[in-house]
Amino acid sequence: MPLAEGEWNLTYEPYGILPGADFVFGTRRSGYDLLEPYEITYADADVGDTPMPRTDAVRLGQDFKAAATITFEIGVDTVDAAKTQLGRHGANLDAVSAGAQAWDAEALRRRFGVPAVLRTLQGGRARRYYGRPRKWAPAASRLTRQGHTSVVASFACVDALSYDDVEQSKIVRLQPPEHRGLTGPLKDPVTMTGESSSVLPGGLTVGGTKPTWPVITIYGPISQPQCVLVDRALDDRDPNKGSLPGWTVGLDLGIDDGETITIDTRPWARTILRNGEASVAGFVSWGSPRMEDMRLPIGRQDMTLRGIDPSGNARMVVAWRNAYA
Repeated sequence: MPLAEGEWNLTYEPYGILPGADFVFGTRRSGYDLLEPYEITYADADVGDTPMPRTDAVRLGQDFKAAATITFEIGVDTVDAAKTQLGRHGANLDAVSAGAQAWDAEALRRRFGVPAVLRTLQGGRARRYYGRPRKWAPAASRLTRQGHTSVVASFACVDALSYDDVEQSKIVRLQPPEHRGLTGPLKDPVTMTGESSSVLPGGLTVGGTKPTWPVITIYGPISQPQCVLVDRALDDRDPNKGSLPGWTVGLDLGIDDGETITIDTRPWARTILRNGEASVAGFVSWGSPRMEDMRLPIGRQDMTLRGIDPSGNARMVVAWRNAYA
């Protein structure tokens, strides 16, 4: 069901086959109300500073920001579940158990690299975090027999970002190779028709406040495919102000009609799969960037698909979620 303002939803997509794999909390209607506002904390950053011998200074190195942890203080409320104390007590124990089962993450905790999804609606903005539930600590008290138990729960994120709950995507057709000059026979008068070659077919707009990770799916038939993020001027009105460099990732292989290659750059995936199964990361061409460098900058971006496709049916789909600090 759609989330209400202030609610949270823990899911294990696409591994939601076990009980407790879709858990809603955070408001009174859910039965799992927040006793205190949620808290987002960060561990100390991993700094690469190195002391310089026989000086009072240090040499600044590479710094890496720590991932976020979200902590909740949840009130499990079943006061209205029964008319008797015994009924309220039993209902409360059942509700605490149901929450513990959802937070256990049995659906995916033995799957390497697979995150849970924590969705929320805050200030009218639907966002999501990727990570795994960790701590679930009920604090039983005299109120438990009356139908109320406090629980402290935590969720460890894979990074320090939140993402739009709605995924965006763009279909990009094969970019024909550049042709220079004119080819005959020509007839007088010579006219130009169609779009200018400077207009790229894969224009997309990335929002948010941070660069984000794309998931690129290439559909055959095509050989020697290349996905290109085109360089972009920092100020379209003044090209002299420089440009934002793009990147090109190529694959030394061919895929048939009906086959796909998916390049998933997200930190918890970092895979290149044929038909969603077999890894073809070993076919990445020389000069392609590392996946950690394949983020989409904020703003208007142009992406193209290049390769050999006699049929003209090859295409790629670029999917992304806007990212926020």
